[in-house]
Amino acid sequence: MLAGAGAAGNAWELGLVAGLSAAGVDLTGADLVVGTSAGSTVAAQVTGTTPPAELYAAILAEVPRPPSHGGAVHRRSAPTVSGPSYLEWSDTIIATSANAYDMRRRMGAAALEREAASPSDPTRWRDVVAARLPDHDWPRQRVLIVAVDAETGDPVVFDRDSGVDLVDAVAASTSAMTPHRIGDRRYLNGGYRRSENADLAAGYGRVLVLSPFSGRTRMPLEWGMDLASQVAELRAGGSTVETVYPDSRCGDVFGADALDPSTRLPAARGGYAQGFDLAERLAELWN
Repeated sequence: MLAGAGAAGNAWELGLVAGLSAAGVDLTGADLVVGTSAGSTVAAQVTGTTPPAELYAAILAEVPRPPSHGGAVHRRSAPTVSGPSYLEWSDTIIATSANAYDMRRRMGAAALEREAASPSDPTRWRDVVAARLPDHDWPRQRVLIVAVDAETGDPVVFDRDSGVDLVDAVAASTSAMTPHRIGDRRYLNGGYRRSENADLAAGYGRVLVLSPFSGRTRMPLEWGMDLASQVAELRAGGSTVETVYPDSRCGDVFGADALDPSTRLPAARGGYAQGFDLAERLAELWN
């Protein structure tokens, strides 16, 4: 299970997978891989043909960027546009929603309203996502990419049999304030379904959850969207579940600035070191 957390979460998960691989624990051959938001990008990356070591090396080779001091960017295409930040925007919707379904419906309606008020090139985000993925075809193994229908608020799970190509599925799962169009439908971030969507692994004997935000949720706990609720459901169904959270070696990058590209290098390095150290403990679960 690969959860989201922006640029930092993507880098930490790739680093962790590479560190585990270097120590002899290969997560890339899992029977099921579920990707949510930034984790959907990781799911597509690690199940492709590029080895984890190369994916990690590519992060280390990225041109360093100075930190953004304005907090998390709120629009992927124009971070300087005036208006509320993503957190302010989404927190307001969460606070005024009656339940999870109402929140998803309101989130979709607000995103569609923003889109209507400020139309953007519908292909731009797809091109950005395509450039991040070494492979554009669905892998042979089972990969699930989670999104939400912006018009209905209904959760959607894409796979190789859904009739949606991999790039579009990832673009949909990673969309936040601006919906991604596929055909005549528009989609939003998969984290609005549940934070990690670990419950989609129900029925599997061993489940490993990588949660960059350490199981935290901004949703009311009574909605049951938090990781602890998902883990309890899986264990009640007979699954053995392990959760992995970032440790101090990543630095303080999993907050409001998680979308900032400057967080990628420390997150990746911390994830790699952590993965290497965790290999012995996780080998028993995985192998």
